[in-house]
Amino acid sequence: MKNRSLIIERVSRWMTPFIFLYGVYVVLYGHLSPGGGFPGGVILSSAFILILLAKGKQQALKNLPYGLAKKLDAIGALAFISVALLGFVFTGVFFANFLQQLWPGEPFHILNAGTIILNNIAIGLKVCASLFLVLLFLSILRISFGKKGQMQSMEDR
Repeated sequence: MKNRSLIIERVSRWMTPFIFLYGVYVVLYGHLSPGGGFPGGVILSSAFILILLAKGKQQALKNLPYGLAKKLDAIGALAFISVALLGFVFTGVFFANFLQQLWPGEPFHILNAGTIILNNIAIGLKVCASLFLVLLFLSILRISFGKKGQMQSMEDR
């Protein structure tokens, strides 16, 4: 896209750090307030998607390279299943909150939830990387849906 608006580029440059910070907040405090791994991951990916839409694929890939996004996607899935298996190892129950049982925390503090915060972080990484990769591939392939709901590439139009 050659004709980018200067206003959109500037506003996206100013807003992206705040969107990213808010996404981190939603992931980390999801057990204390509405939020968690999935909505936080969506918010985190929206920061990278804003860069993708405002500045193009090259700038988006500078901020979150394709290889790193694939690794974060895999790390998120592996961390999520690892926490579930550790619950089985320590208590005999799949997905047991073994950290809460071993070290109960003070109510309404960030470290009081045991494995819930670890699950939120894992899901946040997975969702952020997955959504970014999906939109990246759609922008590379330039696929859209026509009026009849059929998939069309830019060359078919």
